[in-house]
Amino acid sequence: MMADVSRRKFAQLVAGALLLPALAPMLSRKAMAANNTIKIALLLPGSVADGGWSSLAYAGLQSLQKAGFSVAHSESVSQAQMDQTIRGYADEGYTLIIGHSFEYGSAFAEIAPEYPDTYFFASTFKPGEKSPGNVEYVNLAYLQGAYAAGALAALISAKGKAVGFVGGGDNPTQQAMMRAFIQAAEKTRPGIKGMGVVTGDYDNAAKGREAATTMIGNGADVIWHAADVTGLGAMQGAAAAKVKAIGCYVDQRDVAPDYVACSFRQNLDWMVEQVGESVANKTFKGGDEWHPTVGKAWSVVNGSEHYNAKLVSASAWASFQQIWQQLDSGALKPVV
Repeated sequence: MMADVSRRKFAQLVAGALLLPALAPMLSRKAMAANNTIKIALLLPGSVADGGWSSLAYAGLQSLQKAGFSVAHSESVSQAQMDQTIRGYADEGYTLIIGHSFEYGSAFAEIAPEYPDTYFFASTFKPGEKSPGNVEYVNLAYLQGAYAAGALAALISAKGKAVGFVGGGDNPTQQAMMRAFIQAAEKTRPGIKGMGVVTGDYDNAAKGREAATTMIGNGADVIWHAADVTGLGAMQGAAAAKVKAIGCYVDQRDVAPDYVACSFRQNLDWMVEQVGESVANKTFKGGDEWHPTVGKAWSVVNGSEHYNAKLVSASAWASFQQIWQQLDSGALKPVV
């Protein structure tokens, strides 16, 4: 991106921009050649076609490949396979290994010291105060994203009685997101009840539908999920009951166009791109935890718009935007 900006400025400042066509390929080839010396491996817990967590990260890897990086990936890596897979890429001389699930936090802390010349990035929280100097972690503003979703759910609830959250794996992040969602809903609209179910599974649509249906039966008329395939089931349950749904991870408008108010898209492709570029630019922050703001880590989308105007009023959106800006600036911090 920086190279493109520089070329545009050069074209504006220098008369006779005929030099630019000759310069651009030269700059591009140099950048590609430099990036090509960096080998990046992405380790995924699911399929690149999962439509969420894994597919978005893979899209970022593909962007890095287009930028000239040498890349490889492994799909559906189980916890039992992690050690062998990580060591395999490290032994093959990969520059950067990205572990894309919660479990890589502790796995990298154990393995990374044995490979001091390899960079490791875990898309999860830093597991302790100290970590190896060649491992970077990230807090992807999960709590801020969940709080924002809870606030919006409360604002667009037609009955004002209850809203519900459907979670995936039973881990600390999902539990905290559920609490943030509930806290936001109840604080944003006094009198409304926030509900939540962490199903313990990211890949079971039937569980998601059952959880959503149960909460709808108890008065919830807006459902948000953070549960991949399980979440798709939750959205289908909401549509079947003719209540509003909010998508997660990717733009899920097409799941049920008449009932999806918007989606909280997690910018995992951007995250992977940024990490790869940080290695190339020598700005990789080993031993640290990266804290992108909610406005960087998440986007609220609905096709080419931000939200479905038939399901979200202009006043509700305006109120939500104020909360979003407070979360992004750090003025509002979820306490869970």
